[in-house]
Amino acid sequence: MSAVPPPGCPAHQSLYGPEFAADPATVYRRLRESGPTAPVELAPGVRATLVTGYDAALHVLRSPETFAKDPRHWRDLADGTVPMDSPVVPMMMYRPNALFTDGEQHGRLRGAISDSLARVESGTLRGYAERSADTLIDRFAPLGTADLLGEYAQVLPLLVFNHLFGCPVGHGVRLVEGMSGIFDGVDAERANELLTTTLLDLVGLKRRRPAPDVTSWLMEHPAALTDEEMVHTLVVLMGAGTEPQQNLIANSLRLLLSDDRFAGDLSGGTLPVEDALDEVLWTDPPIANYAVHYPRHDVVYEGTLLRAGDPLVVSLAAANTDPALTSGRRTGNRAHLAWSAGPHTCPAQGPARLIAAVAVEKLLDRVSDIELTVPVEELQWRPGPFHRALAALPVRFPAAPTVGRSGDGPSADGPSGGGRRTPETASRPSPVDESRAAAPEPSRSGWARRTAAWWRGE
Repeated sequence: MSAVPPPGCPAHQSLYGPEFAADPATVYRRLRESGPTAPVELAPGVRATLVTGYDAALHVLRSPETFAKDPRHWRDLADGTVPMDSPVVPMMMYRPNALFTDGEQHGRLRGAISDSLARVESGTLRGYAERSADTLIDRFAPLGTADLLGEYAQVLPLLVFNHLFGCPVGHGVRLVEGMSGIFDGVDAERANELLTTTLLDLVGLKRRRPAPDVTSWLMEHPAALTDEEMVHTLVVLMGAGTEPQQNLIANSLRLLLSDDRFAGDLSGGTLPVEDALDEVLWTDPPIANYAVHYPRHDVVYEGTLLRAGDPLVVSLAAANTDPALTSGRRTGNRAHLAWSAGPHTCPAQGPARLIAAVAVEKLLDRVSDIELTVPVEELQWRPGPFHRALAALPVRFPAAPTVGRSGDGPSADGPSGGGRRTPETASRPSPVDESRAAAPEPSRSGWARRTAAWWRGE
């Protein structure tokens, strides 16, 4: 039988409006009243079932024989019910990469990713993250105010990935624009085309001139990825390494600066960064609802019919906060589903956590007495069904001089220290100054422009 929503619960709860973005926890509580699964709408006319129970989520994630990842099973997309220009299609459509494949093909593509990432030494990655953090902090430290989202959390992962993937400056600017459009659903079809063509150019460049970077290592792998598979493998790697990474950094900073359990320790000189990361991964995971699966055949789960080919979206956030979980201890507890579970568990958990920890530690080490410039409840969240993402994180602190580090700028081949603001130049107008003077933009267009300016060395 089909699920019958309880009184007051719409037939398909919207997950894409500002009300959901502002208070998803209330929506999850309401949806749980209909059981561990509930009907939702991801975008206008795009219906799915949201998995809100922890045990139900594990069942879906660990049962590939019943629930497929391949979106070619999606009936509503195949028959035209969901048009190709729907804003969520670029995040859900089939791509020949490890995220959207099953069985042997998935194993081959995932193996190439895991083996290539394994070649990145943790010390090297830490160095990339530290130098990128220092470069960014040097720009706003003398000013006494910053948007820690647009000027730090959003930019740092992109600078690190610029190193890891050997991405030239011009390609980086276009990738920023393409990736931001896909996640926010702003002209997503055009953004998807821009992202694909730019990555195809990058693949061609690396085939001609390989280098010691992840892109070249993927090409060298015995899995023998085609150019198409290379492009879409880079899509999933860059998507997973930018949007979720920035959200993990920003959400952790928000927690540290607003929650008395952590803020008190900070004032006492302790930096409970790992504890904050654990808390965020449990309660505000950077990707809240994703891990889309499709029943291979009709399945009845807990009395609810899950029809073959209908999207089944796992709410990692709702599952993590399921009241049925008996243990309330989160510090040091890694049983959360922020990295998913089963055969599609994130293969880069270690690097992702390392980058986030370095970003938070560096900031707290170099900038003292940081405080939010608005009450935490007034912070705005970006709408969207998939992510848990702040629109801005404005802070103030005692102005401090830069420390004269000689760290890398946006690219080894592009601008370096010359683009940094120093105490002498901090008062001069710049793209970053102007972006902070204006009201924070709720969309990604503002930060995309700022990050593109970084890549050009402005």
